[in-house]
Amino acid sequence: MDRSEISGGEGGGRRYLDGQLLIAMPVMGDPRFERSVIYLCAHSAEGAMGIMVNRPAGSIDFPGLLVQLDIIKKADQIKLPENAESLKVLRGGPVETGRGFVLHSADFFIQDATLRIDDDICLTATVDILKAIAKGSGPRHAILALGYAGWAAGQLESEIQENGWLHCDADADLIFGSDVEEKYARALRKIGIDPGMLSNEAGHA
Repeated sequence: MDRSEISGGEGGGRRYLDGQLLIAMPVMGDPRFERSVIYLCAHSAEGAMGIMVNRPAGSIDFPGLLVQLDIIKKADQIKLPENAESLKVLRGGPVETGRGFVLHSADFFIQDATLRIDDDICLTATVDILKAIAKGSGPRHAILALGYAGWAAGQLESEIQENGWLHCDADADLIFGSDVEEKYARALRKIGIDPGMLSNEAGHA
């Protein structure tokens, strides 16, 4: 998807939400997205793509993943730079779960591989960024997501109209912060909603 086709989106009175955070409402009927916070990487008339930023990938950690991918040897795990050791591996969404996507700060860029989403945040999905992080020459802030969330043309707009999602401006601390479990409540508070007021709505269609 060409970035020039989706940026802004003001033409024709439509407003696209790339670069924004989606916050799942408790009435969200899809358990895959329950209590999720999603950073929208692309949104256009053709559909949308985003990365969940608040779902840990379970037992997978970044050093172990580097070994699995033959980027480093097992014995070299202890030599990794601190930001590589602590890099969060998340479940980015239900589509292409075997593929890795790195959301990162804009201080790192690979020509023809990195998509600049806004002034502060980029997306890179090649193994080169993992190698750079392992060497200590990667971005200052990053998360690695396995898989992504995708919507067909008009699908996300429909879900928003049906009160499935709230949205707000992106917040680098929310995206890259280490307190993964707290991100949902923090995202709601960011737009002035008390998470406790919403919890009673869960399960009501």
